[in-house]
Order: sequence, then structure tokens, then C-alpha cells
Amino acid sequence: MKKMKNEVVAAIIVGSDFLRMNIAQLIPDGTLIILEDTSLPNNIGKDTYAKGRISPKTIKETCAGLKGFSKLMKDYGVKIYRAVGTSGLREADNRDYIIEQIRLVAGLDVEIINNVQERFLIYKALRNHLNEFDDLTDLIIVNLTSGRVEVSMYAADGLKFTEYLKMGPLRLREILSALETKTISFPKVMEEYIESKIYLLKPKLKKMPIKKFIGLGGDLITILEICNLQEQSYISRETLEQLYLKVREMSTDQMVDTFHISSAKAEVLLPTVLIFHSFLSRTKALGIYAPMITNRLGILYGLIDKLYEIPRKTNAENDIISSVWYMAEKYGVDKKHATYVEKMSLALFEKTWKYHRLGDQEKLYLQVAAILHDSGNYVSLSGHGAHSSNIIRTQSIMGFSDKELELIANIAKYHTTKIPTYADRSYNVLSHHEKILVSKLSAILKIAESMDISHLQKIHDLEVLVSDDTIQLNLLSNKDILLEKWDIMNNIEFFQEVMGIKIKLKG
Repeated sequence: MKKMKNEVVAAIIVGSDFLRMNIAQLIPDGTLIILEDTSLPNNIGKDTYAKGRISPKTIKETCAGLKGFSKLMKDYGVKIYRAVGTSGLREADNRDYIIEQIRLVAGLDVEIINNVQERFLIYKALRNHLNEFDDLTDLIIVNLTSGRVEVSMYAADGLKFTEYLKMGPLRLREILSALETKTISFPKVMEEYIESKIYLLKPKLKKMPIKKFIGLGGDLITILEICNLQEQSYISRETLEQLYLKVREMSTDQMVDTFHISSAKAEVLLPTVLIFHSFLSRTKALGIYAPMITNRLGILYGLIDKLYEIPRKTNAENDIISSVWYMAEKYGVDKKHATYVEKMSLALFEKTWKYHRLGDQEKLYLQVAAILHDSGNYVSLSGHGAHSSNIIRTQSIMGFSDKELELIANIAKYHTTKIPTYADRSYNVLSHHEKILVSKLSAILKIAESMDISHLQKIHDLEVLVSDDTIQLNLLSNKDILLEKWDIMNNIEFFQEVMGIKIKLKG
């Protein structure tokens, strides 16, 4: 139900180098007021990136820090919160033990999010802050965190692609630390390593005339401070070039003395500058706009959208669908057919809601599955449903968890005459609730697919007439649809099984 009061909530990030928390008052009009912004340093990333596990000492410190956060939340009367763990925690082999200890010591449930979910939080916040970027055409967004770089590119028709590279500043330092004492040209070695990671992105970067550049990530604050640009939140190409030439010739100790920064900041300054310089040099942008958006803000805006049903979430969903269409094109999907199946799937979803009672998020799963249901033809025309499923589960689709991608993969898998069975391991491992969700949505997708079995889009609309025990489909067409009716009839029994209602074709 839509809430109308001002709610005080918290957003917590268990990050690779810091524990961070925002406590905010949410306003029903979609705005928020930050009441508390606090952070504590930790060694989660250093432990994970170097050894693959988080040490007992770091675990104890993390639990103690989060216990303090929990107490502060109680002081503010916070009842609603979201706490997430990023790459340092996600990639630790002992992460499950740590999450359990946090729950017991601090009373907080921490959710591990994947790279695309983390990216989605940033963009959710970005959408609410960049009024001057209403036109996202020819835009690149480079989001830098301790462990990774995420690159997204927008064209006139929306988000084109997002890519993830494991080369955040802290990770680079840990990976290449053994080489630092073996060469006097360490910056050059690091730069060559960065270039090797960006190599596969070069063709995509060349294809688009990038004129606008947004940089995200906490390490940008250091650059802004060094260059006295905090108020502008903008780094010109010339300023970055000058800083790039300076830091390439400096040791960590020299950076500490010259820029008056801590050794921790100095350690990641070189890789931060090298990464941003490498990307900026491949664009026509005049500089980097650095709005200092955080994933905590993304969590807070997500809570606003959920609690107050703010309509702006449509923008985020449009970005998701735009990126999914980019994937579909990459795998040679028949756009006319996929667009038709998408349209009819959503129409059936709306018109049969009484029998499935699923929400907007599940509707989004169906939409993505409909767009990508034939992507498996790229691999083989034989058994393409299974190939589509495999393709989907290996994609990085913005905003979806690994579990959600698995659900979408299963929905797409069963768009053919094949139905879910316990003999199918990918279906059997799902929970009871997930099995029902997959079966309901795949039943809808089957009917929508059958409506265009000829790939000629002969049925221009449908009416759903409902009586006490029967759904009657009236297929509106001025063409011969004998083949479509035949294929729909092949899938009616499964729909009846799952939904608990008879379905007939009118006429």
C-alpha cells in the first residue's frame, strides 16, 4: 500500500575498503533529506583480493563497526533499511560465515549484490541528479570502485551496453604489488595492464561518437580535492592530462607529501588517474563530469520508489529494456517477431492477472524473457529454447540478481512445447514459489509465441473474455490464422494446468 508519511530509513554498504551508511528521511513527493552520513575504514577488499578470504581480525572489526551502525539506526528510529555487500565481500570464499556473524552480532541482514545490481543502484541515483543530462545521447559513464570498472554507453535510443572489468584501483594495487619493487617504470607497467583489459572494449568505443563523459566513484573525490575542483564537480581534459603526467613520475610517498593526502588515498591515486585518462583519451568529451553519486543514494531512491510508488522507476525500466534489445540484436533475434511476442505477452499478463496475481517485477521478467526467447537460434536451431536459457543466465542485465536471471532463463527456456518437469535440473533446484512463478510466466509466453508461430504477425490484437470457469481468447485478424490457432491449442493444456482455469478460442 502507498505510504504517505515521512519515513526514516537507512542504506548500508559493506564495501571493499569502507563500511558506509546513510540515514535519510524520505518525502512522499520522491525527495529525501540526509540525516546522517557515516563511514568506517575496513580491510575487506585487501584481504579478499590478496588471499581470497577475509581474516578473523577483519571480520571482528566489521561486525563491531556494523553494530555501531545498528545502534545509530535505533537512535533515529529506523525500521526500514537495506544493507548490501559489494565485490570485497561477494568474492570472499568465507562470505557466508561473515554474513551470519554480522546477523548475530549487529542484528543486520546483509544482501550480497552482483555487479549489475550495484551498477543499477548508481544509475538509479544518477537519474535523479543529472537534470542537465536529460539527453543521454553519445554519453559514456565510467563507474570506478575499489575492485572494478563498469562502463556504460548511451545512444539516442537509450542504453546500448554495459561492460564490467575487474580492475578497480585497490584490486590493481593488490594484483600488481609484486611488480612494484622490480621495476622503476611501475606506472608504465600498470598502464599497459589497464590497456590490456580495455582492449576488448576498443571496437565498441570507436563505433560511437562519445561527446559526454560522466565519472563515478569515491576515488574521484581525491582528484577533485587535489585540483581544487570540489565546487565545480568537473575535471577538464587539460587538468586530467596535467595530473596524469605528474603522478606517472611520482612514488606513493611523493604523492603524500605533494598533495597532502593519506597514504591510503595515495596508493589508489595512480591507478585511478590512469584508468580515467585511458577512457577519456578515447572520447571527444572535453572533460569528466563528477557528480559524486553513491550507491547508498541509489538504495534510498529505491526505497522511495517502493514505499511511495513513485512513477520515475519507468526510466530505469526503460534503460533495462533498451540494454536487453541491444543483447537481442547481438544474437540475431528477429526483431519484428520478438517485439510482437513481447507485446502479446504483456497484454496476456494484464488481461489474465486475476489468475496469476503476479506483480510489476515479475512482469519485467516476462518482458525480458519474451525479447530474448529466440536468442538461442544464434547457437543452434535445434533445441534453441535451452540455448536461449544458457545465453540469458550468462548475461549481465542491469538491475537483476543472479537468481532473477536464472528465473528469466527458465521462463524463456519453456516458450516451446517443452514444459517444466522435475527431471530438468534447472527447474528442480528452484524453490516452490520460484517454480510456480516460472510456470505461470512461461505458460503466458507459450501462448504469445504461438500467436506468431508463422512470424508474420497476422493477429493484430486479442480480447480476453472471462466467465466463472473459462477464459475465452478472441483473436482479431483479417488473415488466415489456422496455423496460429493450431499451435495455441497445443499449449492450452499447460496454461489450464498452471492457472487453474479453462481456456478456449472463440470462433
